[in-house]
Amino acid sequence: MSRIGKVPVKLPKGVDASLSKGTVTVKGPKGSLSLNLHNHVQVEKAEDEIRVKRHDDNRRSKAFHGLYQRLIASMVKGVTQGYQKDLELIGVGYRAQMEGKKLILQVGYSQPIWFVPPPGITVETPKPTSIVVKGIDKQQVGQVAATIRKYRPPEPYKGKGIRYAGEYVRKKVGKTAAK
Repeated sequence: MSRIGKVPVKLPKGVDASLSKGTVTVKGPKGSLSLNLHNHVQVEKAEDEIRVKRHDDNRRSKAFHGLYQRLIASMVKGVTQGYQKDLELIGVGYRAQMEGKKLILQVGYSQPIWFVPPPGITVETPKPTSIVVKGIDKQQVGQVAATIRKYRPPEPYKGKGIRYAGEYVRKKVGKTAAK
């Protein structure tokens, strides 16, 4: 039996979960999320917890057992606390600013890059060299942060680019090291 899958997901106060045909919906103070279930697992709701069970012991059922428990736990955390990814801009003249709901990135190209975040995601620029991506959906927050990072990933020679806060970029030695 999956060790992660058999751990029940606790529902804190203010969070309501509802089950319908193959769908789990979690509502909390920050919003609402829903998840379609795979037919290898089933979900049971007790008074203040959710348990994920699998139908049989084949390999796919075991894999989905732990996966869906973690997905539901992430949904509960998202509607109560939310998720956040911090990005840093490293480089001379690199900066970001918000203009309405659009993020404007100046990262060494001849034209600025305009990025409009999807609904449910908020992007902030507390400083011109930092970007904060917030939302309740863990996957969507990570995807938006990865998309922004992809516009100018950190390069290994000078370390310039957009990186996650605290990310270490191993620098390579330039061509003068060959002498």
